Amino acid sequence: MSELIEFIVQENYNTERLDKVISENIEDITRSYAQKIIKDDRVSVDSEIINDKNYRVLNGQKIKVNLPEPEKLDVLPENIPIEIVYEDEDLLVVNKPKGMVVHPASGNYSGTLVNALMHYCEGTLSSINGTIRPGIVHRIDKDTSGLLIVAKNDFSHKCLASQIKEHSFSREYEAIVYGNLKNDRGTVSARIGRNKLNRKKMSVTNENSRAAVTHYNVLKRYKGFTHIRLKLETGRTHQIRVHMSYIGHPVAGDPVYGPKHIIKELKGQCLHAKYIGFIHPRTSKFMEFESDLPDYFKEFLKKL
Repeated sequence: MSELIEFIVQENYNTERLDKVISENIEDITRSYAQKIIKDDRVSVDSEIINDKNYRVLNGQKIKVNLPEPEKLDVLPENIPIEIVYEDEDLLVVNKPKGMVVHPASGNYSGTLVNALMHYCEGTLSSINGTIRPGIVHRIDKDTSGLLIVAKNDFSHKCLASQIKEHSFSREYEAIVYGNLKNDRGTVSARIGRNKLNRKKMSVTNENSRAAVTHYNVLKRYKGFTHIRLKLETGRTHQIRVHMSYIGHPVAGDPVYGPKHIIKELKGQCLHAKYIGFIHPRTSKFMEFESDLPDYFKEFLKKL
């Protein structure tokens, strides 16, 4: 089934190319795919069909995009090495490396954690999230490293998802952020929703948003940076990155929410999912796991 998406051109996109505006305002749409749907007469500007990717939009114009029905992807098993921290008949705990996408999506059909899990588990994964995200109970960003839990069956998936919803599933991260935090401990409680100017970004807003709470404590201070530990009460998209940027201390290396001049050597945000704790779905025993900081994180600390 096709999907109709409408949005108004904001001032910061005045005179920008149509393909760029579409790709930056609709999630999971690449610029090349935007060019394709423009060519296929699926885009209108102020009710007029535009099939020129070079068309320059103006502030206040209304863009309608008629997205075609998504193609069904065949997620293929791939023999990709993954670090298994724990495994039993119900679940896996995986230590995801920085740079690995969790599940297939537009532009990333292979080389993902799901492709690796399909091979490792020989298809024995929960089906609740469909063929694109089998076994995936929660996610971390491509350039965030660290611990993820994977469900092997629907029973364990439902139980673990319920714990996340009830905030009894513990997740703690470590990050290096810009600047010197004023207090050794703190809490950021600010609602998060889609950024009105760029739909691929999240932001602190009261419009179409959800409650989000992040606790942090300082581990060590450096010149211009602070090493912190964070605990999530909620699990919103990009939550840590958005909250830390909101209080003026974005995560080091973050190309989206950080300063324009990013730390290129980090190749993404310096953020690691270090700890998870949960009640095992079958045994009802509390389990907890912690992973070592990866090399890229240790090397940056050493440099500081």
